[in-house]
Parts: sequence; structure tokens; C-alpha cells
Amino acid sequence: MTSSETRRPSTLRRRLLVLLVTSGLALGLVVAGTGVVLARLVDRQDAVTRTYFDAITAADSALVHLVDAETAVRGYALTGDTVTLEPYQRAVDEISFETLAERERTSGDAALAGAAQDAADSAQVWFDEFAAPVIASVQADGTSSVSTSTVEAGRRLFDATRADAQVYIDLLRERRGAAVRELATWMSVATWTVVLLVAAAVALGVALWVALRRWVVEPLDSLAADARAVASGDLRHPVVATGPGEIASVAHDVESMRTTLVAQVEEVERSRAEIQDAHARLSEQTEELERSNRDLEQFAYVASHDLQEPLRKVASFTQLLQKRYGGQLDERADQYIEFAVDGAKRMQRLIQDLLGFSRVGRVSGELTDVPLDDALAQALDNLEEAVAETGAQVTHDELPVVRGERPLLVQLLQNLVGNAVKFRHPDRVPQVHLSAERDGDEWVVRCRDNGIGIDEQYAERVFVIFQRLHAKDVYEGTGIGLALCKKIVEFHGGRIWIDPPDGEGTSIRWTLPATDPQAPAGENGDSRA
Repeated sequence: MTSSETRRPSTLRRRLLVLLVTSGLALGLVVAGTGVVLARLVDRQDAVTRTYFDAITAADSALVHLVDAETAVRGYALTGDTVTLEPYQRAVDEISFETLAERERTSGDAALAGAAQDAADSAQVWFDEFAAPVIASVQADGTSSVSTSTVEAGRRLFDATRADAQVYIDLLRERRGAAVRELATWMSVATWTVVLLVAAAVALGVALWVALRRWVVEPLDSLAADARAVASGDLRHPVVATGPGEIASVAHDVESMRTTLVAQVEEVERSRAEIQDAHARLSEQTEELERSNRDLEQFAYVASHDLQEPLRKVASFTQLLQKRYGGQLDERADQYIEFAVDGAKRMQRLIQDLLGFSRVGRVSGELTDVPLDDALAQALDNLEEAVAETGAQVTHDELPVVRGERPLLVQLLQNLVGNAVKFRHPDRVPQVHLSAERDGDEWVVRCRDNGIGIDEQYAERVFVIFQRLHAKDVYEGTGIGLALCKKIVEFHGGRIWIDPPDGEGTSIRWTLPATDPQAPAGENGDSRA
């Protein structure tokens, strides 16, 4: 590899780095300048709309209070009526120029602080030399004690106070005017700054577009054209390395991949015959497995069918033995006979369940439109004794019409409702509710009970044949019921599952095909409680 090829991978990175750093610095300077301008603009706007506005408003209010106070004192000197002094009292309690002077000193504006202090001093002189003495004199000696010359002297003092206050207010208005002019200047600067920012962004975008097109897009287009030629089947078409170092490196890799692919295609062609042979062998094994499954089902059917007759004899004679000789032998003999009778009965139930399990899918009946309401009624008739014995309450919404074999669907509902009644909670009356909802071309049916429930970790295990979660002396059964339910549902093209626990009891759902697959979801699905 030459030195130029060694340096090539960093070329595009270096170009983009220089371009981005330069553009970023320029854009950063513009953004920083914009930030300074906006900060100054906000400061001037705050000074105009808040600082000076509040100060002028407070100064005008203080002057108005002084005028009200002066009018109140003169009115009191003429009438002696204390009601006329109310504006004077309010002026004493409200904001004063002394307060404004203190605020101006805090802000650091010496001229404003001095003007506000002059107004405060003049106001204090008027209070001390006129207002307070006149009020005291009238209170002591009446209105006759105040002479015209005294009133005139008070007027002159107040005119001086008013003049000082006006000087302060005029100075405030002058400062606000300057701030307004400065705000206008910064507003203009901000406008041009935004224009510059937009122009810089546009320029950066154009520069990036031109650079990426020249350095990336065009070389990639050339590389893509070569790759498409190879992908179209021309594996002998060479891939030429063009453009900056990184893209050239990719082109070299693609060319290496092309040459490797040519060798692999030849290898694939040699392997295809082997794969076809393996597929043929797999098909034969699949057929053999299907035959084996059919043989196993046939064996289960024959075995369970042929076992019934001898087992029936065993059960009959053990029952006769129990009936005739029960109580005549010792207690242990009676117990042995009872064990034999109970074992024979359980074996009969097991064989019957196994026979029913093996028949599903092997001995097919006629597919018809089955109203699940009618099927449930028949299942409840079969369970009448168990329902009456336990006092179970079985309710249902309006159930749909589905496509299937009626006996199998009756068996399905009978098993599920029977399980809900059998696995009831000892402290609750069994309650079972069935409902259904449309989902596309199928119905999702639900059986909900308030029994002992099923732990979530056993949600799949309960559908396996002969799997039991409880001992036989606690809950009787063969362990085939739910496995038979699963086989019936899958025979109808559906699926069955247990919902995650969301309270007491168990919720089992299964799907069945609808009789009108083209109807939209929700039709024929009105429910009644």
C-alpha cells in the first residue's frame, strides 16, 4: 500500500472538519453578538417599561398627595372642620419623596437621588414650617388664629416644593426618553443581527450542500452505479474506487466483496444439489412422522376401546363383591375392596377421556353453524347435577353462531364450565360467566370464574395431557380435560389460552371461526347480561 493510500482515509474527515469548524466559529460569533444585542435590548425595554415607568408613576402620585395635603391644610385653616384634613393624613401615610430619594440612592443614580432629596427636603420644610403649625394653631385657637400672611407664606413654601418635585419628575422623564431612544437603537441593531444570523445560516447550509455533493454524493453515485451493475447479476463488472479516501476505501471493500461473492456463488451452486437432497429426505421424514402420529392415535383409540370391556367386568365384579361381602370381612378387607372399586372407576373415566381425546380430529363429523347459546344449554343439562349440588351460578352474554362440530363444541363448553365448578373456592358460591367479542374473522370467547385460580407459571402446563396441579384426593379428574379443550379448539382452527391473573378466579379465552368471515368486526356481537 502506498503512502497516498495510507493518507486517503482521513481526507474527507479533514475537509469536513475544516469546513464545519470555520462555519461554526463564524456562526458562533454571530450568535454571541445576537445574544449580547438581545440582552441589551431586554435591559433597555425593562428600564423603559418598568424602572422609569414605575418611578414616574410613584413621583406623580407623591406630588398629587402633596397637592391634596396642601389643599386640605388651607381648607382646614378656613373652616376648622377636621374632615377636610383627611387628604392630609392620607398624604402623610402614602409614598413620599423621601422614599423615592432612598430608592434612587439604592439604584446608584446620584442626579436622580439628589433631585428626589431636594423635593423631599422642600416638602419637609412645608410640613414643618406651615402645615404642622397651622393645624396646631387652628386646633388650639380656631380659624381666626391663622392670618392671611401666614397662608401666603405657606403658599410660597408649597410652590417651592412643587417646583423641586417637578424638577425630579422632569429629570425622570428625560432619563426615560433617553432610554426609549437607546431602545430604538438596539431594536434596529437586533433586526440587522437577526438578518445577519439568517444569512450566516443560509450560507452555511449552501456551503455544506456544495461540499457534500462534491465530496460525498457524486462519488457515492458512481459507487452505487457499479454496485447496481453487480447486483443485477453482472458479477464480472469491476467496482472502480473514486472520491475521497473513505469512499475509495468503501469501493475497495465492495470490490473485494464482489470477488469473494463470485467464489461463494460457485460454492453455492455446488451446495444446491446437497440441499435439494436434504430437503427430499426431510419431506420423507415428515411424512413418516405424520404416519407415526396417525398410528399412535389409532393405537390410543384401539387400546382405550379394547380395554373398556375387561375393565367393565373388573369394575362390575368388584362392585358386586363390595355389595355382597361388604361388612362381612374385616375392616382392612373392606378398605381393599373400596380401593379396587375406586381404581376401576377412575380407570374407566381415564379410558373414556382418552378415547374422546383420540377421536378429536380422527373421526370428523359434519361442520355446521352452531349457536353457542344452544351448545351451552346442552352442556349445562349434562352438568345439571354438579351445578345443583354446588349452587353454582352460570351466566352468559349473548353468544355468537360459529362454524364447527356441535358435539365437540358442547364437550368444550361442558369441560370448561365443569372445571370452573369443580375447582371452586371453598368460601365462595361458584360464579361462572361466558362472553364473546368479535375480532376480524373469528370470535374470542371467554369463560370467567371466581374459583381457586391458576398460577401464571402453570398457564401453559395445564393444557398438556395428564398434567395435574392438585392431588387426586383433593380434586378428582384424569388430567385430560383442558388438553381435550385445546385439541377441540385447534381442530376448529383456533387457539386457547389463560389470561394473566387480574383478581380472583380464572379467565380462559379461546377463538372460533365466525360463520360470516367477511362481516366487519362488531356485527352480530350485541350482548345481553
